[in-house]
Amino acid sequence: MDKKYFEYGETELNHIRKNDKKLGAVIDSIGIIKRQVNLDLFSALVESIVSQQISTKAANTVCQRLNELCGMNVDCLSTLTVTEIQSCGMSMRKAEYVKGIADAVVSKALDLEALPTMTDDEVIKTLIAVRGVGVWTAEMLLIFSLMRPDVVSYGDLAIRKGMMRLYKRKELPKESFDRYAKRYSPYGSVASIYLWHISDPTIPTP
Repeated sequence: MDKKYFEYGETELNHIRKNDKKLGAVIDSIGIIKRQVNLDLFSALVESIVSQQISTKAANTVCQRLNELCGMNVDCLSTLTVTEIQSCGMSMRKAEYVKGIADAVVSKALDLEALPTMTDDEVIKTLIAVRGVGVWTAEMLLIFSLMRPDVVSYGDLAIRKGMMRLYKRKELPKESFDRYAKRYSPYGSVASIYLWHISDPTIPTP
């Protein structure tokens, strides 16, 4: 299967360069960053639940086991017990969340096919009604599954770290965060990709 990446180009980058010189300089020094997306909403949602509060390596191992068990197929996952799901290496609570999501999708209590027609706020409201899904998880789905263009997550520690490093701030209250995010709009998701990148202190910034 061909890998898919978040789609953006010079239109988005030029807008950010024009409105934020510091982030524009980062874009010029780094160039295009490829961020892989998962257009399958169910598997993306399950993977995001699995990934909460554990390392990427550990999450990949659990997801690989889930794939081997059920191929991330919602109908198959729905037939499993919580214990069977938990045996893939996740906590019992996460297994309950995954089972609950699978059951909700199968019963149509959660209509993932309707999400692409919703606004960002509607998507978040719909997803956080599901046990185990918070605002951050919903925002990640907006970016990396629905490829929505204007998402900057205050709940994402790495994005906040990237902002603090970029603007040389020791603290970042919500009002300051929102002011920076407004500069990037309507292409906040592209800004997020660069902020994630420079949250790593080993990455040089201009």
